[in-house]
Amino acid sequence: AEAEAYPGPSLIIAYAPCINHGIKKGMSKAQTEEKLAVECGYWNNFRFNPAAEKKFTLDSKAPTGDYQEFLKGEVRYASLAMKNPERAADLFAKNEADAKERYEYLTKLVTLYGDK
Repeated sequence: AEAEAYPGPSLIIAYAPCINHGIKKGMSKAQTEEKLAVECGYWNNFRFNPAAEKKFTLDSKAPTGDYQEFLKGEVRYASLAMKNPERAADLFAKNEADAKERYEYLTKLVTLYGDK
């Protein structure tokens, strides 16, 4: 509704799992997977509205879910762990660190844009 109401161009970017992600629970659980992605910090929900008083809003709370478990729940990641466990562990740790850094960056944007 917010994007529709804006009198200019609007962009909505969503995490939308597809069959190629290989959700181990099955595609019928895509909404559950989306929720887990947000809870663990893999995906963050936020809004930027140049017309609003608070221009940047971070809707995601600080991550509480198990990031590594989320990755293991998708075949695209789990297959790497089976084929090359050491490399997978390294990449997964870097991925998680990057996700934490992204969240911290977004919290800084709240401070930068939120009070204007």
